[in-house]
Amino acid sequence: MALLAACANAQAAEDATSTVRHNLATLKVATAQDIAPPTLGDSPADSIPDIEAHKSYWIPIGEIVGFDLLLNQFDRHVLGDDFAANLSTIKRNLRTKWNTDSDSFTINQLGHPYQGSMYHGFARSAGLGYWESLGYTVAGSAAWEIAGEATRPSLNDQITTGFGGSFFGEALFRMSNLVLEKSDLPKFWRELSAAVISPPTGLNRLAFGDRFNRIYPSDDAIYYGRLALGASTTIHSNVGASAKFQHSEAMADFSLDYGLPGKSGYNYDRPFDYFTFQATASSANIVENVMTRGLLFGAPYEAGKNFRGVWGLYGSYDYIEPQIFRVSSTALSIGTTGQWWLSREIALQGSVLAGAGYAAVGTVHGTGDTDYRFGVAPQTLVAMRLIYGNRVSFDGIVREYYVKGVADADRSGYDNIIRTEAALTFRLYRQHAVSIKYLLSRRDTYSPALGDRSQDRNSIGLYYTFLGNDGFGAVDWRERTTQ
Repeated sequence: MALLAACANAQAAEDATSTVRHNLATLKVATAQDIAPPTLGDSPADSIPDIEAHKSYWIPIGEIVGFDLLLNQFDRHVLGDDFAANLSTIKRNLRTKWNTDSDSFTINQLGHPYQGSMYHGFARSAGLGYWESLGYTVAGSAAWEIAGEATRPSLNDQITTGFGGSFFGEALFRMSNLVLEKSDLPKFWRELSAAVISPPTGLNRLAFGDRFNRIYPSDDAIYYGRLALGASTTIHSNVGASAKFQHSEAMADFSLDYGLPGKSGYNYDRPFDYFTFQATASSANIVENVMTRGLLFGAPYEAGKNFRGVWGLYGSYDYIEPQIFRVSSTALSIGTTGQWWLSREIALQGSVLAGAGYAAVGTVHGTGDTDYRFGVAPQTLVAMRLIYGNRVSFDGIVREYYVKGVADADRSGYDNIIRTEAALTFRLYRQHAVSIKYLLSRRDTYSPALGDRSQDRNSIGLYYTFLGNDGFGAVDWRERTTQ
């Protein structure tokens, strides 16, 4: 409403310049929901005046404490007293040394990061900036480790919940606000969709009304989303001693690239002004992967007329479980993302990153959900997308993790994991497309007790793909001449 009033006042002002009067006369009349929120302009990074004026430091503290209390009671009444903290375990945890715990892989590497994303979302949706919200997430994780669960506080949970949860939560917060800002769904469904993506955002908008209903602006970021539904079948496998394996599976995959480089005037002042997100569900193991990486610090650059990019420090959270093994990593990387126009119709987008993280990886002979180890993980990523007009695209991405044990009795072992994806997508009509996808997951491991072991799986799938727009996300900044 503030923007609507400002426009109306400017239009009525007698001293407005002729240019301003002309622009206002051509402005389409819209409701407050239809008008885009104000952009950052020269404001400090992550400081948006209208949101800043209504933010609260105390409300997210109360929400995080309340959330932990409810989760503690759930553990007590559903899982049993051995899982929930009490006064005795709190006193012990305040005095004890932090260690690494042995909860199930799914709880530690997926449940804890999602829990951290809730902490982050409570703070972000109450008007706090990214770095403030990161502090709340780390503090909320520490409080849970000491006073939430009965086990001794663990360093691995602090990393996955505090930092992995922040990376995960910021992507969810941004996507939730993107729905609120850009979707043409009716208001009820728009609000519901945003709440499903980021429950804390939906809660604060519902509970506090006008105070927290400001939409965090995308600054008109270029984004490319797609949803793929299909089936995949194994064409080669070496499953080792994996307890379960299904050769064929139904798949649902959602991917989003946000803040694609190339748009004139788009700055990367705020953490996650560029990020990618991917989540894949499988009939074989429910969650096949959840992966996000976002630019924490960085700057755009150009190389000639046909190349634009951004470089800097990225934060990432990855969870991958392709049936035969499982790996998860929370990491920092240095890298770059860019787009190169090869010709009038052909564009090449890509990212190259290298860094290190704290990772967990399952063992080759593990049949239980607690049989895995933690380690420092140097990792690399090379991704590319070749786009031909709005007709076809080819996506390829290679991830590699080298996990060296640091928290195990056997520190001489290691795991080397390679994950390769390749997809060819043909647009059929408007936003409807079909994709053929190849996926390779390979793990080589060594330990003095077992020697060298390996697992791998190659699969191919056919998908119906719904594109977020009629093209494939190419950003066109080139001047076009008219005849």
